[in-house]
Amino acid sequence: MSPAPQWPEPLAPSVRERLDAVLAEVPGHRRTTFVLRVARWWDDLVSGLAPYPDPAAVAGRLLELAATAYRDRDDELHLLDERRSLEPDWFQRPEVVGYAAYAERLAPQGTGLAGVAERVGHLRDLGVRYLHLMPLLQPRPAPNDGGYAVADYRQVRADLGTMEDLRALTRTLRGEGISLCLDLVLNHVAREHAWARAARAGDERYRAYFHVYPDRTVPDEYERTLPEVFPDFAPGSFTWDEELEGWVWTTFNGYQWDLAWDNPDVFCEMADVVLFLANQGVEVLRLDAIAFIWKRMGTICQNEPEVHQLTQALRAVARIAAPSLIFKAEAIVGPNEVVHYLGQGRHHGRVSDLAYHNSLMVQIWSMLATRDARLATHALGRFPQVPTTTAWITYLRCHDDIGWAIDDADARAVQADGAAHRGFLSDYYSGEFPGSPAQGLVFQHNPATGDRRISGSAASLVGLGTALAGDDPSAVDSAVARLLLGYTIVYGYGGVPVLWSGDEVAQLNDDAWAAVPEHADDNRWAHRPRLDWQRVLTARADAASAEGRVYAGLRHLARVRAGLPHLHASVPAELVATTDPGVFAVLRRHPVGPLLELYNVTEQPREVPAWWVRELGLSADSAVDALNGYPPNLTEDGAIWLSTYQPVWLVRP
Repeated sequence: MSPAPQWPEPLAPSVRERLDAVLAEVPGHRRTTFVLRVARWWDDLVSGLAPYPDPAAVAGRLLELAATAYRDRDDELHLLDERRSLEPDWFQRPEVVGYAAYAERLAPQGTGLAGVAERVGHLRDLGVRYLHLMPLLQPRPAPNDGGYAVADYRQVRADLGTMEDLRALTRTLRGEGISLCLDLVLNHVAREHAWARAARAGDERYRAYFHVYPDRTVPDEYERTLPEVFPDFAPGSFTWDEELEGWVWTTFNGYQWDLAWDNPDVFCEMADVVLFLANQGVEVLRLDAIAFIWKRMGTICQNEPEVHQLTQALRAVARIAAPSLIFKAEAIVGPNEVVHYLGQGRHHGRVSDLAYHNSLMVQIWSMLATRDARLATHALGRFPQVPTTTAWITYLRCHDDIGWAIDDADARAVQADGAAHRGFLSDYYSGEFPGSPAQGLVFQHNPATGDRRISGSAASLVGLGTALAGDDPSAVDSAVARLLLGYTIVYGYGGVPVLWSGDEVAQLNDDAWAAVPEHADDNRWAHRPRLDWQRVLTARADAASAEGRVYAGLRHLARVRAGLPHLHASVPAELVATTDPGVFAVLRRHPVGPLLELYNVTEQPREVPAWWVRELGLSADSAVDALNGYPPNLTEDGAIWLSTYQPVWLVRP
């Protein structure tokens, strides 16, 4: 008979006694499971806490928090934990499609979280299995950075409902096979948060939760190397606070106080918040601003090694108490940095499970503007491999602006000038470039660097608004084709493709974006419109309309994708240079055979030679286009013929 599992040896006897007390009323089989999980994740937990002077002591504190959360976890969530432990790749599967929205803009007006549940049928119709609702925890009063200045992690915004409403929503979604993702802002809290209020009241314990300096000496040293995130809105990285009687670190806005993650008390507080949200039925946490949490003099204070160590420890705590919870890193950084958020080296597969593939979004828009795939093929092709247990979040648009993250070295590799190309993209998508149909808005123009980011809905950026205004059916056709091509690339790249709310019916920019006073200075609200339900009904009823074609196209993509094992996230995407710069190609090698994705990024027909296809393991005259179930169109000499903005997914029949 096997001996009963025991607590790890390094655990102090006093910690063991407290753990036993917490779990005293837990059924025996569940107590055994908890002890086994602690044994499994102990090393990850302690090594992740290495930035602190006494990692084992901090680990003991965290295990008490985890045991309490485990004890209080609902039976239904314990069952979900068991299921996900048997299906750890659930989020990597090709049938998983995501959707992102603001809750109040997805639900019928005034219905809050209860109204989001009314949209479940719509989401399932699109194949959605993952729903990301933008920040809905209680923020400070406006301005609040779109909800990212959190005043209370344990309360839902009053206009959306209560924490019980959130639990009811997660139960409804779970019953429909949809996992809820929420934002957890790690780097900072609102000035009105209880911790900040206590600090302002003179509590030294809570003052140590923040980076506070009596004068400008240290802040000035840090700012020698710190970039400004919002140079227009909030220049500088420190703010003087009269009540605090000090300069407090404020990376984003003066009302968002950076947390001092070098203080283990902060780590324990945030771990407890993670476990609290997991017990509400949240299945994915978007770790917002994670790149900024560790500060080091002489650096830009982003992507420091301790960020990945602490994420590993946070993940270990979650795996012990609620293993169905996964992490998504919000790190919009370069290729060589972003892969670390999915785990490289000693953190391989031990940090976040998901990360944003911001570069894919940027390169899709670049291809559509230039009608040239060479830069995208080179830039995306140099991404290091990520752990096979993780997945990219891929997307065409999101809630944020588009920053033209074009690396100068990548541009030079294809005989282009990086700065000039970034300027061209800003001109093109703001409609300033001659002949551009795009209707984007310039966001945060920085005259010193020339940086001009772009706001705008996907449909407006592909020129649908211009085409409709000009009553030009041909231009409408081209705009719809560009929009669907962009999303086909997103759905075919692997990982979790995420639809931004409104894109499914080709919604245009919200012309009234500035009507809400707190939005008036932030044109990103132009591409955050309320979901136009009448437009959804039109899309369903009129298949020939622009919105109908986009809606049907996206539903079809989800169905096709679900049937292709090649699109499991563990299968890497290989970027392959084609013989034609107007064709973008992605190859995915799977034991059932290769999937070759071809995308004509131009309005002119293109050809792909048969010999080139054969070299990649497929025969053009015997392959099938999975997107329509038929053989591809071939020219007289056997080349694959691609029409205007046509995507083709070639597989063996």
